[in-house]
Amino acid sequence: MIAATSFHGRHVAVFGLGASGRSAARALVEGGATVSAWDDSEAVVAAAEAEGVTVADLRTADWQAFAALVLAPGVPLTHPRPHWSVTAARAAGIEVIGDIELFSRERKRFAPRSDLIAITGTNGKSTTAALIAHLLRAAGRDVALGGNIGTSVMDLPPPQAGRIHVLEVSSYQIDLTPGLAPSIGMLLNVSPDHLDRHGSMAAYARIKERLVASARTAVVGVDDNWSQAIADHIGNHGVEVVRVSARRPLARGYYVEGVNIMAADDGAAQEIARIGGVATLRGRHNAQNAAAAVAALHRLGLDEAALRSGLITFPGLAHRMEEVAREGAVAFINDSKATNADAAARALASFPRVYWIAGGRAKTGIEDLAPFFPRIARAYLIGEAAPDFATTLGDDVPYAIAGDLAAAVRAAAADAAMDDDEEAVVLLSPAAASFDQFKNFEDRGNQFRDLVHKLAETDEKEPA
Repeated sequence: MIAATSFHGRHVAVFGLGASGRSAARALVEGGATVSAWDDSEAVVAAAEAEGVTVADLRTADWQAFAALVLAPGVPLTHPRPHWSVTAARAAGIEVIGDIELFSRERKRFAPRSDLIAITGTNGKSTTAALIAHLLRAAGRDVALGGNIGTSVMDLPPPQAGRIHVLEVSSYQIDLTPGLAPSIGMLLNVSPDHLDRHGSMAAYARIKERLVASARTAVVGVDDNWSQAIADHIGNHGVEVVRVSARRPLARGYYVEGVNIMAADDGAAQEIARIGGVATLRGRHNAQNAAAAVAALHRLGLDEAALRSGLITFPGLAHRMEEVAREGAVAFINDSKATNADAAARALASFPRVYWIAGGRAKTGIEDLAPFFPRIARAYLIGEAAPDFATTLGDDVPYAIAGDLAAAVRAAAADAAMDDDEEAVVLLSPAAASFDQFKNFEDRGNQFRDLVHKLAETDEKEPA
């Protein structure tokens, strides 16, 4: 645990008692603060209190007594309207921050020279963060991985000389972290997402820009217009920018050429690493993730031999292009993390023959996926988005309204088994959020994995 000493002797309100909120409350107490913590859910409050978190109803609190509000990232800060706790904090004139800001202040105070790699982007940030941590560990470095992936930031080991913190940071978290200042800030891409929370694409992009604008070195993917504009803007304001592309050669920066990751300087390029044959980094989107990771660590001083050997052993992440089973020529791929159309496009682009399971609670439509429709042998639509997705597919893609995931898996597996192509892929890449039918995308992916394994067990038991 990292003690949040920056509020020693002061009273702090904490709202939102999920994992990061409870972690922040414990860290504040460990650092000598008095904490009053609350949540809109009575059950969540009771669970936090059972864990030893000091709870108090902030609806009736004297907000003038608080030095700050530490807000969980999932609680609305601005759109569609500020949460009542945010309104109360602003009326009292106190700052509203998140747990990563607590971390940033401890790092600045006790280990300002320690390395921090912070990764954001609409898609790919979890894979990239995990890959960077894997490459560093494979090279024998002391690494702490967390933030929006895995461990809450204040539950990580504290910053110190020789330790590298690798943090995945969402737009929600950036909004609550004015003092981030990473050694290396990474922006992979920007595409429509969370617009209900940020109000517009321009506002969303500005928040993403904050992370790299505060970095000593910014690694920016330049394969979309928003990110390209951000790279140009921060570069013109004094930030060292390292550009990355998975689509085209760069005169200066890192780019993907076939299965090679190239580093270029004034037009002269050399191969730094290879991703050919690494199944966990399949597809152009993962090529971009790998190139960004290589760019960051090459700049941090990791040698080419360490990068090459580490890439080969990367195990990948659950729910992100995860191959959960293979039955003959049929591969079953769990890409449940694809909660928007742009993420699903990356999966669809990776396979030539797809039996596609899609749907849920849509954030956007799937019109932009039309270039990939020829790859889809048949679609199986689930959840609230099924009727709208069906309208978009129209006569271009055969589809069935499966309703739920179990029916979709059964139908897709049966159809794919009849396919005589060299490889057919049953792909769960929903292009929609999971909350209409599941607890979260992990629950959706786990259920997909279980359904696939049960199908395999049934096939084994059937008599020949």
